[in-house]
Amino acid sequence: MKAIFKRELKAYFASPVGYVVVAALLALYGFFYYQVMMIGSSSYISQVFGTMFTFCMMVIPIITMRSMSDERKNKTDQALLTAPVSVTAIVLGKFFAAFGVYFVANALALLPAFAISLFATAFPWGIMIGNFIGTLLYGAAMIAIGVFISSLTISQVIAAIGTFAISVFLMFIDQIASALSGNILGTIISWISFTARYDIFTQGVFSISSCVYFISVSAVFVFLTARKVESRRWN
Repeated sequence: MKAIFKRELKAYFASPVGYVVVAALLALYGFFYYQVMMIGSSSYISQVFGTMFTFCMMVIPIITMRSMSDERKNKTDQALLTAPVSVTAIVLGKFFAAFGVYFVANALALLPAFAISLFATAFPWGIMIGNFIGTLLYGAAMIAIGVFISSLTISQVIAAIGTFAISVFLMFIDQIASALSGNILGTIISWISFTARYDIFTQGVFSISSCVYFISVSAVFVFLTARKVESRRWN
């Protein structure tokens, strides 16, 4: 897994994808931090992550679209499938590489917050860290979903569109559940809501149940991706 992780992470930054994603997110973070500084109140810091959350979800399809489909397109998947490494290790290596790019962008975004905290009288670190952890957990689940979708198609464009569609659906799932309230379908949709579990972190509350949920979703889709790749190995 370690070799696959290094290979994939190097591939992200050997092409413009890694640099563009990180630069774009940091530029947007910088713009919203600048607005907070112009307002002159650190209480608006949490709104930076709240606003950036949507942009983070928009770039995840770009990060994951090439993870599996690119291998099939370039016919390099055969070399991976015949390598002396388990399919699960291959999928985990690709998942952690994609998550690594996402993590770097969000972790670097904490640097301006740290600089602001040096001059703020009451910096909301609890809410800040809660937003950061929630963004990482939500992102990890979406990256696992994106890698799975990428394993279903040979086209990077289709993989990106599919992941983006699911991302939009999950962001608006609470509104859909509200419209279907009163029946079993609305209850099921409300239960799988990512947003409701993410919102707990934005309030500065660390929820173990929400952590377990996001990690479980990530694990399930990594497992499904491994089974999909395994089926191609046997074929």
